[in-house]
Amino acid sequence: MAGARAPNAPLARPRGSSPGGEGRCWALHLGLEALSPRHPRAVGGCGAGRSALPYSIRVLLEAAVRNCDGFLMKKEDVMNILDWKTKQSSVEVPFFPARVLLQDFTGIPAMVDFAAMREAVKILGGDPRRVHPARPTDLTVDHSLQIDFMLKNQEVEFGRNRERLQFFKWSSRVFKNVAVIPPGTGMAHQVNLEYLSRMVFEEDNLLFPDSVVGTDSHITMVNGLGILGWGVGGIETEAVMLGLPVSLTLPEVVGCELSGSSNPFVTSIDVVLGITKHLRQVGVAGKFVEFFGSGVSQLSIVDRTTIANMCPEYGAILSFFPVDNVTLKHLEHTGFDKAKLKSVETYLKAVKLFRHDQDNSGEPTYSQVIRIHLNSIVPSVSGPKRPQDRVAVTDMKRDFQACLNEKVGFKGFQIAAEKQKDYVCIRYEGSEYTLSHGSVVLAAVTSCTNNCNPSVMLAAGLLAKKAVDAGLHVKPYIRTSLSPGSGMVTHYLSSSGVLPYLSKLGFEIVGYGCSTCVGNTAPLPEAVLNAVKQGDLVTCGVLSGNKNFEGRLCDCVRANYLASPPLVVAYAIAGTVNIDFQTEPLDPTGRSIYLQDIWPSREEVHQMEEERVVLSMFKVLKEKMEMGNKRWNSLEAPDSVLFPWDLKSTYIRCPSFFDKLTKEPVALRPIENAHVLLYLGDSVTTDHISPAGSIARSSAAAKYLTNRGLTPREFNSYGARRGNDAVMTRGTFANIKLFNKFLGKPAPKTIHFPSGQTLDVFEAAELYQKDGVPLIILAGKKYGSGNSRDWAAKGPYLLGVKAVLAESYEKIHKDHLIGIGIVPLQFLPGENAESLGLSGRETFSLTFPEELSPGLTLSIKTSTGKVFSVIAAFENDVEVTLYRHGGLLNFVARKFS
Repeated sequence: MAGARAPNAPLARPRGSSPGGEGRCWALHLGLEALSPRHPRAVGGCGAGRSALPYSIRVLLEAAVRNCDGFLMKKEDVMNILDWKTKQSSVEVPFFPARVLLQDFTGIPAMVDFAAMREAVKILGGDPRRVHPARPTDLTVDHSLQIDFMLKNQEVEFGRNRERLQFFKWSSRVFKNVAVIPPGTGMAHQVNLEYLSRMVFEEDNLLFPDSVVGTDSHITMVNGLGILGWGVGGIETEAVMLGLPVSLTLPEVVGCELSGSSNPFVTSIDVVLGITKHLRQVGVAGKFVEFFGSGVSQLSIVDRTTIANMCPEYGAILSFFPVDNVTLKHLEHTGFDKAKLKSVETYLKAVKLFRHDQDNSGEPTYSQVIRIHLNSIVPSVSGPKRPQDRVAVTDMKRDFQACLNEKVGFKGFQIAAEKQKDYVCIRYEGSEYTLSHGSVVLAAVTSCTNNCNPSVMLAAGLLAKKAVDAGLHVKPYIRTSLSPGSGMVTHYLSSSGVLPYLSKLGFEIVGYGCSTCVGNTAPLPEAVLNAVKQGDLVTCGVLSGNKNFEGRLCDCVRANYLASPPLVVAYAIAGTVNIDFQTEPLDPTGRSIYLQDIWPSREEVHQMEEERVVLSMFKVLKEKMEMGNKRWNSLEAPDSVLFPWDLKSTYIRCPSFFDKLTKEPVALRPIENAHVLLYLGDSVTTDHISPAGSIARSSAAAKYLTNRGLTPREFNSYGARRGNDAVMTRGTFANIKLFNKFLGKPAPKTIHFPSGQTLDVFEAAELYQKDGVPLIILAGKKYGSGNSRDWAAKGPYLLGVKAVLAESYEKIHKDHLIGIGIVPLQFLPGENAESLGLSGRETFSLTFPEELSPGLTLSIKTSTGKVFSVIAAFENDVEVTLYRHGGLLNFVARKFS
C-alpha cells in the first residue's frame, strides 16, 4: 500500500557536491524563464512553454536545469528536453535522480565496491573517509533475508546470513547518505512508498522534486505518489551513487485520460486490471504513461500505485500520476509533517508540478492520447474452469446456463436439458436445504494476490458488516474460510472493525499459507457430498485467488470461479452463482434485499482505507523502522573506517577492480595478441552471461566452494553470493544454454587454444591470465540483450576480457561494458566475423590513438595477417573519459584520492 516518508525523517540528506559554474547559472535562468507560458523556446514553438510539457518530462527538465555543468549535463541536453515534442525518441538525455533505492540481492555488490574503493583510496594516499555515495541511498534487507525471518528456526537462518547482515550494518555506520532498512521491515517498493519518499528535497538553498532509481522493477510503484522513478541495472545504479547520471532516450509520453464514473459494483482490482488490459492492447512499450482527466481523482493512492506497479505487464517504463489533492490528503493521513506538507504543496504549484483536479484546460501536450471511460470497466469473475475465461457479473446467470448446455470442455458441462432444474434436498444441522446446479458449496476469501491493495479486502469486510446488519447470513453447509496473505491483512481488517462481521458470516481466519486455492480446505459436509453425487449436480466454488482449474479446489466441485473478495462474500450469501444480482434479491426467502443495498461505495472504502487502515499500517511500519528488531539491534558490527575483510568468508570478499589502480590514468595500452575466449552468435542475453540461479555441483563456482569446505547443501545461490567476486566470476558464462561456436553445441565451456583443452569458461580464462594473455569476445547482433545486470559486465572484466567485438549491442549492456573498463567494438555495417573470414582461433591486436573520440574507426590486425576496421562504440565524451580511466569505479576513486 502506498504511503509517505516518516514525519520525523529529514526532508533531504546531503547529496555531496552539486554542479556549478556558468552552465548551471545559464540553465537556472532558462528554467525560470521556461515557467512562463510566453517563453520563446516553448515546446514545438507553440508558445505554451513548460506548461505544454508532460509532468514527467518537467521533472527531467528540472533535474537537467539544476545539474547543468557543461560536461555531464550540457546546455544541449537541457534544450533537447525543453524541445521534447520534436526531440522525443530521437536523442539521449542524462538524468540525475535525487536518490537511490537498493534491495539486498542487487545492492550488496554496490556496497562491496564502495568498501573496496576505500581500500584503494588509502593505498593511493587519499583519505578513505571521503568515500561516500554522492546520492542518498536506502538499502532494504528484504530479498535474501526477509523470508528467512519468517521461518521457524530463525536463529539458524539469522546465523547463516550473519556475514551479510554485519556488512550491511557496518555500511550504515560508516557511509554518509546510506540508510539500511532492517530485515523484517518490509519489501523495498513498499517501504519506498510508506516511509522513504520525500516528495520534495531541500539542498543548497534549492527545492527540487523527489525522484529515484533502483535495482528493483517494483520501483515504478512510487510513480503513483507523483515521484518519478524506475528500475535500472546494477552498474547504472552504482553510477548514480557515484554522482553520475543515468542515460535514457527522451521518451514518448502517452497521455491516458480517465473519465466517467465507475460502476458501483466495480472494485479497485477491476479498475486496475481494466486499465492494464487497455494499455497492453494499445502498446506503450518503452514509453512513459501519464494519467490525467476527471477520472483520476476517483483513484486512491493505493489504486494509483497498483497501476504504476503493473508497468511490466504492459511494458511502459513508468506510469506517472502527478501530485494532486488526493496525494496531499493521503500524505496528511500518513502523518506527513503539516508544515512540510504545506511547503511541498506551495513548491509544486509554483513550478507547475501540481495537477489541479478540475482544470483540464491546461493539460500538457502528449505524444499520443488514449481515453478510458471508467464506466466501461465492469465487475467480472473468471471461470468455471480457467482464469482467462472472464465473465461480466451482469452476464453470470446467462453464462452459467450456457455452460450447462455446452458439451464438456473449458466452458461446458453437457447437462441434459431435462435435468438442468434438478435439485436434491439435504438436512444439515437440524435444518432443510436444497442443492441444485449452481449452488455454492465452497467460498474462500484469500488475499495472497491482494496484499498491496487492501481496498478489496476492506470492501469484503464492509459488505459483510452491511449484510449482518441487514439480517443476511451464509448457509452453514457452505465451506467458508478467510486466509490472509500476511498478518498485516489481519491487522487492518481488525483495526477497521470489519473482522467480526466476516466471522459472523463464517469467514474465519484459517491461516496464512496457501489454502483453498490449492485444494487445502476441510472436507465438505457428508450431506453435501452425497447430494452432489445423487443429483450429478454442478456445484460451485468461489474464491479470490488466481487459479481455478478443474478439480483444483475439490474433486466434487465442478465449477470454480475467481472473484474479488466482496463478490466471494456476496455469492456465499446468495448461495448460488445462478443469480442476476441486478434483478434478484440475495435472500431466497423473499426479502427484497439486493446486492446494491449492501455493496459499499468506493468512497466508503477509500475513506476507511485512508483514515483508518493506511494510518494504522504506517504507524506499524514506522515502529519497525525506528525500533528495528532484537536480532538486528543486538548484531555487532565493526566501526572501523575500512571494512575488516574475512579472508575465509565465502559471502563477502574485497573485489579486485582496484588492484592495478594508479593515481593518474595511464595512457591507453594496445591490446596485443588477444585470444578469443568465446565465439558467440546473435541475441546473446545477460542471462547467458551473468551468474544466476542455483550453483551447479559440477561448476567452477562449486569447485571453489568445495575447496573451502562447503557441502552442496551450503552452496546457496549466485544471488546470495553476489558480494563474493570469486564466486560470481566463476559463474560468468556458466549458463548451460550458452552456445559457443567453438564447440558447436550449448555448454558453459570453451577451448583454451594454446593447450587445445576444452574447459569451463573460467578455467580457460584463468590459464590465459596466468600467461598474461588478453581476451576478447566475438559476437553477433544484439549482444547483451535482456535485463541489464551488473555482473554481465563485471564478470567478463574479471575473466580478463579487454574488448567485445559484436555486430550490434543492447545499449544498456554496452554502457555497462564501458563503465567497467571493457571497450565495445563494432563491426562496420554489413560486416561480421563470417564475412571477414574470421574463425576465432586467430589472435587479435588493436592500437588506440592518443586522441580517442566517439565513433572513431580503429584497425585490427590478426595473426593470419588479415587487417580490418571496426568502430569504437563510444557515443560521447563522458564514455571516452570513463574508458580512459579504466571504468567508472577507477574514475571516481581517483577523484577521492
